[in-house]
Amino acid sequence: MSKSSAARATVNLRRAYFESRYGQLHVRTAFPSTGGFDENTPLLLLHDSPHSSRMCRALLAAIGRDRSTYAADTPGYGESDPPPARPSIADYATAIGDFLDNLRLRRLDVLGHGTGAAIAAEIAIQRPAAVRRLVLVGVPVHTTAEREAFQATPYPPPLAADGSHASLEWQRAAAGQGPGVSLELLAAGVAESLRSGPHGWWGEAAARQWAGHERLPLVAPPALVLRPRDALWEATLRAQRLLKGASWQDLPEAGARVLEVAAEDIAKRVRAFLDRA
Repeated sequence: MSKSSAARATVNLRRAYFESRYGQLHVRTAFPSTGGFDENTPLLLLHDSPHSSRMCRALLAAIGRDRSTYAADTPGYGESDPPPARPSIADYATAIGDFLDNLRLRRLDVLGHGTGAAIAAEIAIQRPAAVRRLVLVGVPVHTTAEREAFQATPYPPPLAADGSHASLEWQRAAAGQGPGVSLELLAAGVAESLRSGPHGWWGEAAARQWAGHERLPLVAPPALVLRPRDALWEATLRAQRLLKGASWQDLPEAGARVLEVAAEDIAKRVRAFLDRA
């Protein structure tokens, strides 16, 4: 598809459910109405936690102009069924792999944000013949001190009859959003966090415990790292020496909600990397 055709394409946005080892997996999809989207490699989007694929809606619309694109709710988030016990990043990756098998996606590109970046890397390790290129937006390569600090800070706050737990979540979210986030976008993110319930911390805990120092050197496909100035600003920098040959772009003016507030810019960067000869 030409660039002019991509610009004119109407993007079809849909939602569907697929089976996984943890039950049903909710997936948002996007593809161009002009056809020909199979000419480009499909792209899978994986969100940060405790959010859902809702944070990928704007990026779906931007990327889906010229390729089929999928954004999955990580098990236990959004509308996906939860695991029966606390999972690891490898467990999450295997569950997403069930979706890929159901859809018979044998070749794809993967973009992951935060926790989703760790899951994306694990998918690339588990399926080296399937993942063509990888985009990581914020990489959770944590130190022992950062893991201990997370464990020492209870999350989420326990339910309170006066609703004060919701106020605490609002304050936590507002403190880490970064620039360009409207009150409406902040409220939507807080609602997603509260929706994940008492096990909403499982994704972040899995990312904290993920052995990125050991796993990232095993990633084989070409990778692009986008580094917004968010809570993973320093953690992501540690990935630089672990991902040999990766392309690297710092985004110092962007924050934690970069996929939502700067979707067109991210789509441009991602498309240039994925379509590079």
